[in-house]
Amino acid sequence: MVHADIADPAADAPGYREMPHNEDAEQALLGAMLVNNEVLNRVEDFLGPEHFFIPVHGRIYEAIQRIAEKAQIANPITLKTYFENDESLGAVGGATYLARLASSAATIINAREYARQIHEHHIRRRLIEIGEDMVNDAFEPSVDDSAESQIERSEKFLFDLAEAGRNDSDFRSFRDIMAETLKVMEAAYRQESGMTGVATGLRDLDELLGGLHRSDLVVLASRPAMGKTAFATNVSFHAAKRYRAGVDDAGNARIEDGAVVGFFSLEMSAEQLVGRILAEESGIPSEMLRRGNINARDFDSVVRASQELARIPLYIDDTPALTIGALRTRARRLKRQHGLSLVVVDYLQLVRPTARTNADNRVQEVSEVTQGLKALAKDLDVPVLALSQLSRAVEQREDKRPLLSDLRESGSIEQDADVVMFLYREDYYLQRQEPQPKAGEADDDAKFRERLENWQRRMENKKGITEVIVAKQRHGATGDVDVYFDAATTKYTDLEARYSPDDGPG
Repeated sequence: MVHADIADPAADAPGYREMPHNEDAEQALLGAMLVNNEVLNRVEDFLGPEHFFIPVHGRIYEAIQRIAEKAQIANPITLKTYFENDESLGAVGGATYLARLASSAATIINAREYARQIHEHHIRRRLIEIGEDMVNDAFEPSVDDSAESQIERSEKFLFDLAEAGRNDSDFRSFRDIMAETLKVMEAAYRQESGMTGVATGLRDLDELLGGLHRSDLVVLASRPAMGKTAFATNVSFHAAKRYRAGVDDAGNARIEDGAVVGFFSLEMSAEQLVGRILAEESGIPSEMLRRGNINARDFDSVVRASQELARIPLYIDDTPALTIGALRTRARRLKRQHGLSLVVVDYLQLVRPTARTNADNRVQEVSEVTQGLKALAKDLDVPVLALSQLSRAVEQREDKRPLLSDLRESGSIEQDADVVMFLYREDYYLQRQEPQPKAGEADDDAKFRERLENWQRRMENKKGITEVIVAKQRHGATGDVDVYFDAATTKYTDLEARYSPDDGPG
């Protein structure tokens, strides 16, 4: 006999909790389909067999789908033949159960609501499973599985679940799409720049590209020392500096100009990047800033520039060896927190694939990275500017201008990118071709002096001029644009900035 003053341990123990589900809704939906196969067309876009809690219900739903695909009628009679030797259906009553489902049918009007409930319960069950996996992984860590990687993995599972749970992806009418397109065009019309994309700050290049467009993967490639990181920082700084938010007619926030920039620097530290931007904004060579070789006036210029830069929405992540999964996770987080509208990755070959792949198969690894970056651009609806190295094949040709075939692992990069641009500086190669006296020639020999003067003249004409070669563009024409690069301040400007109004590029 149990005394009343003695507590029962079982009374405070947590009771058994069933996984979220609604068996009646599953039965009603399947019954509606058996009575009217048209119901399947209304729910099939977001509901799959795996979303049912009762296993046999998932099998019945899958059988209805298969029969409907053959343009046949799915009803208790045709399904009876289909499940003739199926023990799982026999366990719940066989053909009698199918007839009972049909008799418990929901109306067509309610069918989609029942389907949404079934899908909602599936999402909740998956959340529970992910939570249990998170707890178990945290309790039983392995040497190769850090806490940071567990967080990234969990965030990926949650994001994938959120994307799978979205029911708004479907065909859209031409009329609706046209309305959205006209809004974009109207925004471009109202902007002074007249562009639909994020401006790079280089007039001729913006005219050719129309800016960096949302959901586009833009690849900028070059050989080392051509200035691609400087180009990326220039674009990032210009976009962030021009950032201006507004409100549309419906009261929703929108970006009227510029961009909130997320810069993933896998090669340089954040301090080095900021030093370059400070040099660009203050006009003081970065080498002098790094060594502290500046006077009081220069220091005041740097302070003013830093105060101005502190207000711009430019965020830098200099974590080395990021995986494409971790990069996506951090970009999505920045989008939620600050409204990210431009992603820059420096550079593509330093991003590691999430999956374990054969270390010798670089093409497969880079393919996963480029596909991941393109997917990121589409998911977040922002342009992604990814820097890339070129193969050494460029150095082996007489004409050093890059080609699409010079991209490392070019197949995947060229295929996934919407825009491919190259940087080419002729003065870089001319510098290494300085004439030397030939055998029997003296330093003051007329022929040698002539060669040297010709070389010096070519160097002077090409000094600082960088060709931006647009080799691929899905939205428009390809072509070349000349810009001016000031190596001391790592600043790119339009070419005419190199000359005074009375001079010309001679």
